[in-house]
Amino acid sequence: MAASVVKTPKCARRRGSTKEQQQQQQQPQSKASKSTKDSSNWHWWLLLASVFLITFATRFYKVTEPDHICWDETHFGKMGSWYINRTFFFDVHPPLGKMLIGLSGYLTGYNGTFPFEKPGDKYNETAYQGMRYFCTTLGALIMPMGFDTVYDLTRSHEAALLSAAYLIFDVGLLTLNQYILLDPILLFFMMGSVWGMVKISKATAAGDSYSVRWWFWLFLTGTMLSCTISVKFVGLFVVLLVGLHTATELWIILGDLGQPIVETLKQIACRALSLILWPILLYTLFFYIHLSVLNRSGNGDGFYSSAFQSRLIGNSLYNASMPRDVAYGSVVTIKNHKTGGGYLHSHFHLYPKEAGARQQQITTYTHKDDNNKWLIKPHNKQRLPKDKLQLLRHGDLVRLEHLVTKRNLHSHSEPAPMTKKHLQVTGYGEAGVGDANDVWRVLVVGGKVNETVHTVTSRLMLIHYLQNCALTSSGKQLPKWGFEQQEVSCNLNVRDKNAHWNVEDNEHKLLPSVSFSVYAPGFFARFLESHAVMLQGNAGLKPKDGEVTSRPWQWPINYRGQFFSGSSYRIYLLGNPIIWWSNLVFLALFVAIFLGNAILQQRRAGQCRADRSEDSANSSTDVCSCCPEEEQLEQQLVQQQQQQQRQQQHHSDPLRAAAWLFIGWLLHYLPFWAMGRVLYFHHYFPALIFNSLLTGVMFNYMIQSLPRWLQHILLGGLLSLIVYSFALFSPLAYGMSGPLANEPNSTMHSLKWLSTWEF
Repeated sequence: MAASVVKTPKCARRRGSTKEQQQQQQQPQSKASKSTKDSSNWHWWLLLASVFLITFATRFYKVTEPDHICWDETHFGKMGSWYINRTFFFDVHPPLGKMLIGLSGYLTGYNGTFPFEKPGDKYNETAYQGMRYFCTTLGALIMPMGFDTVYDLTRSHEAALLSAAYLIFDVGLLTLNQYILLDPILLFFMMGSVWGMVKISKATAAGDSYSVRWWFWLFLTGTMLSCTISVKFVGLFVVLLVGLHTATELWIILGDLGQPIVETLKQIACRALSLILWPILLYTLFFYIHLSVLNRSGNGDGFYSSAFQSRLIGNSLYNASMPRDVAYGSVVTIKNHKTGGGYLHSHFHLYPKEAGARQQQITTYTHKDDNNKWLIKPHNKQRLPKDKLQLLRHGDLVRLEHLVTKRNLHSHSEPAPMTKKHLQVTGYGEAGVGDANDVWRVLVVGGKVNETVHTVTSRLMLIHYLQNCALTSSGKQLPKWGFEQQEVSCNLNVRDKNAHWNVEDNEHKLLPSVSFSVYAPGFFARFLESHAVMLQGNAGLKPKDGEVTSRPWQWPINYRGQFFSGSSYRIYLLGNPIIWWSNLVFLALFVAIFLGNAILQQRRAGQCRADRSEDSANSSTDVCSCCPEEEQLEQQLVQQQQQQQRQQQHHSDPLRAAAWLFIGWLLHYLPFWAMGRVLYFHHYFPALIFNSLLTGVMFNYMIQSLPRWLQHILLGGLLSLIVYSFALFSPLAYGMSGPLANEPNSTMHSLKWLSTWEF
């Protein structure tokens, strides 16, 4: 019987080594890839050049018109002047944007003398153009960065071009870019932060970690983040976005089993250095420059503590020589000790009937004024003998006479005008003569019996002798009848932390004077106080008379704009309605498509798990062990291909790119719903940039499955529509004259699509 022979099937690998097969496959592919890459680079450079050309043409057209102050140029131009003159001032925003405006003016010939009093004032011979050119240049650079950001996220020229077009042809963004404002500076640094974030991700995925290019983008992104939050505190939103993106990327690196855990630790350390420590160092440096340059006394001194003011040249406390001790007969100013606290102040005006007793108003006022001066008198005598010196001590009873009006600080059982749980504080009496309700007990916080009251350094409480309440500044702003100064009241809760005061100026002929330079604070003390004052000022912002404010729900729908110039040459801040409303459409489409795609992927994943389970139960795996080395090489090749696919998916998946832009939009829009401060239309423009980039990504994603010729028609049609709408609405940015749009003979009458548009 013949033996049966079983033939072993020939191993497919013996036809040629895996390396040889790989080389054979790569040769034609590399040639085709190189050709495609060259063509793609050529198209990218051509489109980028077009974006630059159109952006700068639209931004610099009529940039010096109108030749008068427009909207907030009155604030930021004035602050630029103060930097040139080194005059200290108070503002609710960090200093970098205003410093750059001042620097640009100084370098282009502006001497810092123009008053910037009110919108509409003519510049005349003032060299204001350099500051406008500077702000416009930074605003114009947003569009090329947006173009490159979207291209790196999607590898699509069409998506990048459409996103850039949505930014270029929005008349609202154009208007905001052309004037001496913080907004173009803020938006430039914000866009630069996102641009750097995407570049870091791209370099990391390409395996270029720790290269010079990788480090460059890390530190550039850190610099942009620091600059963004150094212009306005809303820069914190882009810091959160970059932080979330970085954390996600580190999580992906941690999950890559092909990398050791040490790689994750190195990545964390490098990013902490460049994206946390470096921005903090820069932020601190900007404030150091700010406080060093503004070393002369100005109208913002009173918002800061007495010790802070002692560092300002020209302030009454700078190198001050005044009595160390406070005595009866001293003429003093009394400053509320809380952050941003004002001076105890009075004037001849009375409280109205609805605000309590019709007696003289007592307020706090943040500016230095003769109406801030008070005379300290004994509680039971009108005056001390001229040659007698008696120091003021902890626990003494006193009367405080307002030096200008000769009325005493007084309180009674009437409720305070704003804080009804407190008692009213008034000025009462004639020629310093009043009644028993003028008596106050002076207490040094933490003081001991017979402890002397000192100028500046003693923290005081004034307790009403009869009512047993503490003199306090509630922080509430009085109405017009109180000149919008802050309410002073008497709090029955004597533990009120706002009831702390200090003597700032002190005049007495019989007391020797000492130098107060030893009490001047260092940089870090002033750095911290500056932030406390800014944050408090930000929270307390109120609208001015006739000022148009808005709410967050109005912004995305372009409900109402605001005038930048209301004279015969009108400028009106309003978004291009075609761009803004289509942005909302694509925003909604993204949410729907993203959720639908997530559900579909989850269902497919469940089906794959079920299929694998069935296959493992019904089949066995044949293992080829004839060539273990070739098996190992093939596994490595498969792993490399899988890694390349993951990287490509991570960086070119349109929905993933759109998701990050959507998160950026949320972070720059939703927080405003929780803010209690006054809000304006221009606060939406950072979110608008993310929405416009998202629109380009989503439009390209939705037309990808269509024939190429149809894609070009749709893209060309949409571009034509937004260019045409820009041409229609461009007078809003470039200037309008003649009748308003609500009049039938106006050239803009047909463009008033909403009744709330006021141009």
